[in-house]
Amino acid sequence: MNIVVDIKNVSKSFGDHVVLNNVSLKVEENENLIVFGQSGTGKSVLLKCMVGLLEPDSGEIFIDGIDVLKLKIKELNEVRKNIGFLFQGAALYDSMSVRENLEFPLIRHFKFTADEREQRIKSVLEKVSLEEAIDKMPSELSGGMKKRIGLARSIITEPKLMLYDEPTTGLDPITSKEISLLILELQKSLKMTSVVVTHDLLCAEIIADKAIVLNEGIVQHEGTINDLTTSRDKFLRNFFSHEIIEDQNRSNNV
Repeated sequence: MNIVVDIKNVSKSFGDHVVLNNVSLKVEENENLIVFGQSGTGKSVLLKCMVGLLEPDSGEIFIDGIDVLKLKIKELNEVRKNIGFLFQGAALYDSMSVRENLEFPLIRHFKFTADEREQRIKSVLEKVSLEEAIDKMPSELSGGMKKRIGLARSIITEPKLMLYDEPTTGLDPITSKEISLLILELQKSLKMTSVVVTHDLLCAEIIADKAIVLNEGIVQHEGTINDLTTSRDKFLRNFFSHEIIEDQNRSNNV
């Protein structure tokens, strides 16, 4: 099986605070990896290192066999064309319509004709079931709709690798489940590899092929969701008990 992501001995500190400590992991082609961990344990930092938004202090990061840490910015941007990144807040441009938000990466990174761009925009909106939102502004969209449009913009370039930073944060349980199922459906139909940072256990159960748990900067546990949630390990039992309580609280607040 082809290895899409190969992270070797990556460390990152901010001052005296060690966020990642000799982290290594591999993600195979078409695989969904979930990254769990308490707040401040380096989950988002790991994603940002993978796309060159942050530079680790040491280690190697290979994306599709290419050591991204040794690339110049122009070469890195070429690699980024094959990577989609969905940020926590969907990161839509408030002053742009949905159409313009989706068109932006196509104009910036590719040489499509206007007709080709329009075709991609309509196709991707159909995939996320929001064709009618094409001329709306972000302020007119619900939280769930913003997530869908953010997801649409992330996949419009047909990336080989998708990185998700808390894709269901701030959503009610029903919308969270819908987004999780959509992520899984798109991953299968577009044959993407995914790394998903999340606290949402339901999301993880829907998406995950395997999962890791970061604790104090290291990969402390790795396995299937069932392996981790049924483990007798004291840290894992406490961690997942807390996550289940948080999920129940979100459900009760709907």
